[in-house]
Amino acid sequence: MEKITYTKTITAAQSRRTAAQFNWGNIVAILIPFPLMIFWFGASMVIYAMNRHHPVDKVGDYTQWAAYRFYFITGFLVIIGSLIPGGRESLWYYAYLWLAGIVIMLPWTLYDLHRIRRDDWQDVDITVEEYVGNEDD
Repeated sequence: MEKITYTKTITAAQSRRTAAQFNWGNIVAILIPFPLMIFWFGASMVIYAMNRHHPVDKVGDYTQWAAYRFYFITGFLVIIGSLIPGGRESLWYYAYLWLAGIVIMLPWTLYDLHRIRRDDWQDVDITVEEYVGNEDD
């Protein structure tokens, strides 16, 4: 096997877009909770795993704070939602709970997107190593 080493550039626009991914998912999930919040709960773990250890440290930091917000809100909704009594009027309680989640999540996330847009992003060169060829060679 032959080892090939080359340099790849991560542009500032790519880093900025990657840093905003978790926040955009949070917005969509909180505004359309059924079924998107359930799907986003699973997909957010994949996005977090991909972006937390990004070569640009700021991407990981923004992703981590967006994850803190999302998991706090979902945990809050589950705990408080389990205390809501049953019956026809319980739908109003769930609606109020959902609105509380929006009031907490949306301004905070929009502010974070504003910070991401205004942050100073730089192109970053990374070294990539690949092995090519057959193992039999």
